[in-house]
Amino acid sequence: MPTLSRRTVVDLPTPALRGARRGPQDAPQAPEALATGPITRLVDRHGRTVRDLRLSVTDRCNLRCTYCMPAQGLQWLPTPDLLTVAELARLARLAVEHLGVERVRLTGGEPLLRRDLEEVVAAVAGLRTRSGAPVDVGLTTNGLGLDKRAAGLREAGLGRVNISLDSLDPVEYAAVTRRDRLDDVLRGIAAAQEVGLSPVKVNAVAVAGALEERAPRLLAQCLRSGWQLRFIEHMPLGPRETWRPQEVVGRDEVLRVLEQAGFELAAIGRPDRRPATLWRVAAGEGAYGAYPGGSVGIISSVTAPFCSDCDRTRVTADGRLMTCLFSSQETDLRAPMRQGASDEEIMRIWAQTTWGKPLAHGTDEPWHTPDGFERPSRTMSAIGG
Repeated sequence: MPTLSRRTVVDLPTPALRGARRGPQDAPQAPEALATGPITRLVDRHGRTVRDLRLSVTDRCNLRCTYCMPAQGLQWLPTPDLLTVAELARLARLAVEHLGVERVRLTGGEPLLRRDLEEVVAAVAGLRTRSGAPVDVGLTTNGLGLDKRAAGLREAGLGRVNISLDSLDPVEYAAVTRRDRLDDVLRGIAAAQEVGLSPVKVNAVAVAGALEERAPRLLAQCLRSGWQLRFIEHMPLGPRETWRPQEVVGRDEVLRVLEQAGFELAAIGRPDRRPATLWRVAAGEGAYGAYPGGSVGIISSVTAPFCSDCDRTRVTADGRLMTCLFSSQETDLRAPMRQGASDEEIMRIWAQTTWGKPLAHGTDEPWHTPDGFERPSRTMSAIGG
């Protein structure tokens, strides 16, 4: 397994963005056009164009999921280090109105822990893409407290939610999250449906041990409830000791478990280059009762990565730009903004950094095995999902 890499924060100079690289770990030198010409899109040297912005609003979380963070939690960012509503709105505006982004997903940590989340949503939801269409605004959340805020978030312009839910068994849920809060999550999901946050997608990390019972039960309930279930392969983004490549439950194993439980599946593919590969599920009846037809997805970042058509860019809650979830390199956007950089200067930094996006999983080396990941120094909650 590779050694944990030190995080490199790249501080591109503003306003002058030309000049040679300052060190071997700094962003690759972009073409001259990115230093002098108009910036109209975010494209990397492998031909991938950014359409999706993952914008983290906090690194704090009120769960302690075993695959995500240690039981005692992490050292949270000081409040002054977090991007303000105005800074988040500015980055979203530049991305959507000038750089070709069509989808913005607000992430954390747990975004609901920000009291001003509705303000952030309203600022982003008011944007229009270059084609004039409303921007697609989503939220990734653990659902705790969503029952109290779903209506306000919907009114602010939120379109849809992804909610983490690994098990429908209260004991299992408490063991995974280290918190006895399953009923709160289910209330949050119900509230999201009631106010029209659609589709409600349920994210479940596929981990070894209880998959045979947990996965079929969860899928049957999601089909009955109208939730869209997505299984996610366990990625090396939590405490180092919690991830071993040989223990990853891959896509084939998830499909085997579901088919063995009686679900009739037919492959659909990956519509619109979204992360999940989808399967159509025929209506049926099994050990967990009758269920209507629907679909199920698997995000197989480990065993069948989709890096070749990745269209995402990420900004952490403290304003660091990451071109890949597994990147050990970060580019500071917050400091230039607070030092008075113009919109053009911020976009040029963004475009230059994007040009140097690695080929796959944080590295330009050919990817062959699940242990070929570059390991970021931040955990998932500090990066933004």
